[in-house]
Amino acid sequence: MKRLLIALFCILSLPVFASEPATTAEATQEEAFNPGEMILHHIGDSHEWHFATFGNEAHGTHLTLPLPVIAYQPAKGLSAFSSSNLAHGQAYNGLKLEHEHLVAEDGGKVYDFSITKNVASLLLSAVLLLLVFTAVARGYRRNHGKAPSGIQSFFEVIITFIRDEVAKKSIGPKYERYMPYLLTVFFFIWFNNLLGLMPGAANLTGNIAVTFTMAVLTLIITLASSNKNYWAHIFATPGVPKALLPIMIPVELIGVVVKPFSLMIRLFANITAGHIVILSFISLIFIFKSVALAPVSLAFGLFINVLELLVAILQAYIFTLLTAMYIGGAVEDHHDADMQMGGGDGAEPAHAH
Repeated sequence: MKRLLIALFCILSLPVFASEPATTAEATQEEAFNPGEMILHHIGDSHEWHFATFGNEAHGTHLTLPLPVIAYQPAKGLSAFSSSNLAHGQAYNGLKLEHEHLVAEDGGKVYDFSITKNVASLLLSAVLLLLVFTAVARGYRRNHGKAPSGIQSFFEVIITFIRDEVAKKSIGPKYERYMPYLLTVFFFIWFNNLLGLMPGAANLTGNIAVTFTMAVLTLIITLASSNKNYWAHIFATPGVPKALLPIMIPVELIGVVVKPFSLMIRLFANITAGHIVILSFISLIFIFKSVALAPVSLAFGLFINVLELLVAILQAYIFTLLTAMYIGGAVEDHHDADMQMGGGDGAEPAHAH
């Protein structure tokens, strides 16, 4: 399936021209539709937030929200201005955009602290999370000892599920101190996955820098929570002859880093692939320019979009579950490990690979 998606994207990345012959003058007036460029533009970050285009791509009306450009140049200092000054390849204050990267006209060093589309989406989702869970907390205080109502009744079920089925089972008795992080990770990923499916929205959880940051936070919390049993398993793996330890220790240390790395790649790849497939089906309409093909492309695109609603919560759950398992392996006591190894219930130790 992955090879099919890669092949489809490679084909769509090639410039596509009209089947009817066109004169040189006509070709200069209207560029051929390039699905690869369109897809990369929609899933990538940008210094402006583009919502829609009405009419021709080159000469139509673009519904765009300019975003603040904040740059520091060692020779010129800090500068802040609207990204509208850099539209259509223009330069402003000695700066210009090249493939959405801010560069200096004189080739000097530029430190870009701009509020890009992904940063704006991140701030928007943070505000949304604060509003939603402030309302949930307010409802909990108001209905204390009573049946939940309103927005609290919807989210309390999910919060209870993360506590009982993820945190308690994966971490054990010490689960409470990690609940704030696990809930934050789950709802942050879920909300942003859903926001990313809206027309004109940013592809935040499909940005590898975002998934990398979350994976690093998981790694830091795991290592900060680790006990002697965790490190003893790495440097003196039980049941392994001492002669093999020089081989096993590097393997175990690599495994410590590979676990959060897999979290980063899994979320990034799944969310990005979903957007690429949806946009690829839409692109087929403009490639073949066929009225008969349009309903088929839209039907498949709509099906994938609905499927992405399931993927949105599934990826949030998987990231949270694996995070809890990694933390559980780090905080597991030696006595608990022995109970799982020899308890007779067939349970796999939490630190097993």
